Amino acid sequence: MAYRLQADMLVLVHFAFILFVLFGGFIVLWRRWVACLHLSSAAWGVLVEFNSWVCPLTPWENALRAKAGESGYGGGFVEHYLVPRIYPVGLTPRIQVLLGFIVLAMNLAIYAYALTRLRIRSTD
Repeated sequence: MAYRLQADMLVLVHFAFILFVLFGGFIVLWRRWVACLHLSSAAWGVLVEFNSWVCPLTPWENALRAKAGESGYGGGFVEHYLVPRIYPVGLTPRIQVLLGFIVLAMNLAIYAYALTRLRIRSTD
């Protein structure tokens, strides 16, 4: 029971990390110090997507599920939990890279806005 609970909690942490990668730039508008955490997290997220790597949290979750007597799953977190629910049927590597560029562009826009606000504040 404890291993299953740990695996479930790890799924929540994994999902929260993905949300932070996607939308953490908005937190930077509120708290600038978060930029260090977010930029490194976003860089990791982009590398994982562009290179089709498996996040280390996925094998960790599978190991916990195996200890709980459950079966793990193949592939990565995104393919197992998010693709069936969020991504369209027929997702191709080309579409996945496009989605990665969308996330990258969104975060670049947020950081450009944040830097502009900082410059305006520093000149006042």
